Amino acid sequence: MTRGISLFVCWCSVVFTVGTAVQNFVIVDLAMLEHTMRLAGAPPSDAAGFLAGFRLVGCVFIVGNALGVLALTRRRWVLWLVVVVNAGQAAGVFAIRPVVFRAMYELYGPAGLLPSVVTDGGAVVLLVVLATWWVRGHRRILAQRDAESSA
Repeated sequence: MTRGISLFVCWCSVVFTVGTAVQNFVIVDLAMLEHTMRLAGAPPSDAAGFLAGFRLVGCVFIVGNALGVLALTRRRWVLWLVVVVNAGQAAGVFAIRPVVFRAMYELYGPAGLLPSVVTDGGAVVLLVVLATWWVRGHRRILAQRDAESSA
């Protein structure tokens, strides 16, 4: 991992850790989930159990994002951890039902959407940057091998 990529991953990890914590413990609360369930036509009484599961998963993402700060060590396993954690968070862009975003917006306004946009949308951006870096690096290695073998 280059110094620039490791710094980029580190800063993204810090931002995503904070954003996920805000999402997990401030934005998504019992009232928001009950409102979401009412909007979706589900009984709001199921919200408490869902909140516990949501927070457990959120804590896994918080820890995973925090470990991304170790990108500064430039260890390969950290890069793969970052890819896995951010692929999971990026899936939120597609997996979270629109009614959840509607409930967040109705209760908290645009600020209620910000942590999700930053963490889930940012994870997509980070994955695209990492994929581009990886492809460019491998093209360079293959070009060097071709040049050495033809010389």
